Amino acid sequence: MKYTTLAAALLLSSTSAFAADAIVYNEPAPAVVADTFSWTGGYIGLNAGYAGGKFKYNDYAGFSAKDNASGFLGGVQAGYNWQFDQTVVGIETDFQGGNLKSDAELNFNGQTVGAEAKINWFGTTRVRLGYTPVDRFMVYATGGVAYGKIKASAFDGVNSFSQSDTKVGYTVGAGAEYAVTNNVTLKTEYLYTDLGKLKLDDVNGVRFGEVKAPFHTVRVGVNYKF
Repeated sequence: MKYTTLAAALLLSSTSAFAADAIVYNEPAPAVVADTFSWTGGYIGLNAGYAGGKFKYNDYAGFSAKDNASGFLGGVQAGYNWQFDQTVVGIETDFQGGNLKSDAELNFNGQTVGAEAKINWFGTTRVRLGYTPVDRFMVYATGGVAYGKIKASAFDGVNSFSQSDTKVGYTVGAGAEYAVTNNVTLKTEYLYTDLGKLKLDDVNGVRFGEVKAPFHTVRVGVNYKF
């Protein structure tokens, strides 16, 4: 009887050991990490585009003329964004070089005077308010301060003279930006810029008119996000 009980105990323990060995432990599956993108951070970039508008020339005899101005431009930009849910708030500054140019004819005291105006550089500092319908795509409105150098010249058939001055005005616009990777974004942007008026004096210091040089800008750019 003792041997029978002992054999049964050995058989039971052996069966339990085999059962324990048969249990397979599986590692838990790794958690899936969502592919999210944040616009928060600083960036620098390059841009290029086209500018155009109508420059307006006025003289103090009551004559005025408008002429189309156009030219290519390119430059650099830098900024910083803060993202709050689907809203992005940022600040951006840029500097542009270009060849925006126009010419016209003015009638000053019955005499025809040829006039020319051009903007070879300008810059802006703007706030941006954006919305992200999806993580990597943002549309935004923008606006702020603009500054640039307006140069005007005139020729009355005998004398030629020119003036230039750095003027401060405003700019407003809108754009869209897409994150190709976590560090590279592409953007397209429209801006309307008005630098105010440049007063024109002749060689004798007599003020005979002014030029207004508002213009539109369409450009594309690439940014590197830190």
